[in-house]
Amino acid sequence: MPGIRGPSDYSEEPPRHPSLRINAKQPFNAEPPRSALIGSYVTPVDLFYKRNHGPIPVIDDIERYSISIRGLIDNPREMLMRDIRMLPKYNVTATLQCAGNRRTAMSKVKTVKGVGWDVSAIGNAVWGGAKLADVLELVGISKLTSTTRAGGKHVEFVSIDKCKEENGGPYKASIPLSQATNPNSDVLLAYEMNGEPLNRDHGYPLRVVVPGVIGARSVKWLDHINITAEECQGFFMQKDYKMFPPSVNWDNINWSTRKPQMDFPVQCAICSLEDLASVKPGKVKVSGYAASGGGRGIERVDVTVDGGKTWVEASRYQKPGLPYIADDISSDRWAWVLFEVTVELSKSTEIVAKAVDSAANVQPEHVQDIWNLRGILNTSWHRVQVRLGHSNI
Repeated sequence: MPGIRGPSDYSEEPPRHPSLRINAKQPFNAEPPRSALIGSYVTPVDLFYKRNHGPIPVIDDIERYSISIRGLIDNPREMLMRDIRMLPKYNVTATLQCAGNRRTAMSKVKTVKGVGWDVSAIGNAVWGGAKLADVLELVGISKLTSTTRAGGKHVEFVSIDKCKEENGGPYKASIPLSQATNPNSDVLLAYEMNGEPLNRDHGYPLRVVVPGVIGARSVKWLDHINITAEECQGFFMQKDYKMFPPSVNWDNINWSTRKPQMDFPVQCAICSLEDLASVKPGKVKVSGYAASGGGRGIERVDVTVDGGKTWVEASRYQKPGLPYIADDISSDRWAWVLFEVTVELSKSTEIVAKAVDSAANVQPEHVQDIWNLRGILNTSWHRVQVRLGHSNI
């Protein structure tokens, strides 16, 4: 594509923050220390997890960069960045989470395949850009359309990067046209993150942001958009990021029996304490994040320090100084909440946190009940072992 290219090697990678925990060097996949996530409601760009499937694309000439919209539509079109910037700009606060977040804990039950993430393959950002619904109107697709006149029912996003899973081809994914054309879904073609232009790791110059859905569908470094009759047939839609039961293994797996994962389930994690942390006897603050997909708010976060005999409810918040009410117009519907509670510790114990979303969905108690061979969607109760002694926090 003019103006942007997907390198075939890793000689032109961007600089990264030194505190990131590197889970894979090539392609680069890294997460911040869990404590960094609770430092602010909006995650700093440098500390936002990095999830890549190939070398980071390079911009040679931003003025020549464009995307094409084609497929089952009447009016195919090329769009330059200035065309997209002329559309109304929206800022959407949304949490992105890799489907493999907390995979490391799942692999302790039984080995799984995938990048070994701790609890920080998640972040919350203010994304700025044009609504996809407005962009699609420019090619003749009205808002709230589920099928085009030519039979298009899905919107496929194709990147410029090169992935080994696609045999050197680009990363791609799709969402239903009904979601793409619904302004209330807040799907963006984003060019800003936290008020600044996207950086290279996060999709510069243009990416898709699909709120409430696993991060795998928010395609970076956008090359073109296809309107298709069927969902994307790419590797990451058809042979990855699907939820299978514990009985399925690599010998009996049939990928076609499951739909691609979209919404992420209710999730929470303790971030103020590392596992096996040493703490002083007495009052200990427990804090972390909770989030749910599909625009569902967080109704409750419960914490126990005595094996579930008693539970205490944590306070929840988003913006400083504003009370958080799940699903209220004053709250960011696509974003996580941070939680905190003070507990009393008199002995070494296990601290457990679990969240409930606004649809009364709960987290499963045990990770072994949701084990799956790709290690995705570990949303089991989060557990941290603490030892009484001299504090190291």
